[in-house]
Amino acid sequence: MAGLIFVAAIASVFWFHHRQAPSVGGPFALIDARSGRQVSDTDFRGQWLLIFFGYTHCPDVCPTTLSNIAEAMSQLGPSADRIVPLFITVDPERDTLPILVDYTAAFDPRIVGLSGSPAQIQAAANAYRIYYAKRVIGDDYFMDHTSTVHVVRPDGTHAST
Repeated sequence: MAGLIFVAAIASVFWFHHRQAPSVGGPFALIDARSGRQVSDTDFRGQWLLIFFGYTHCPDVCPTTLSNIAEAMSQLGPSADRIVPLFITVDPERDTLPILVDYTAAFDPRIVGLSGSPAQIQAAANAYRIYYAKRVIGDDYFMDHTSTVHVVRPDGTHAST
């Protein structure tokens, strides 16, 4: 009987923790760098998403991550047709739409660059629990940011990081 009570107690802790876990992901409205049109999360329903937040002047993490995404897309072959990689800038001040198009295409033309107003980007970053901050060094700056790739299922639910 004590074992059954112990198992029930452990199960209730896991249930409570899972129930209380904050959700990741959610709606966003950003600008597609290629078309200049606003897109939302619902425009990508039916496809797997790989969502990465970064910036084009990033010296290390962003190019490495986008290279890894491009390599994975290449290795998946025709299966990659069901996947849309999204690169959401955290530096709209420097990452103009043409710069985003050129930058993402240099890794893989299937990577979609997204931008928006600072408020739109902040809302998307908050939904995906992404931290970013501008760090000024002399006359220049760089962006601190979370380097997580989020995987979103075709139904729009968050699969993993």
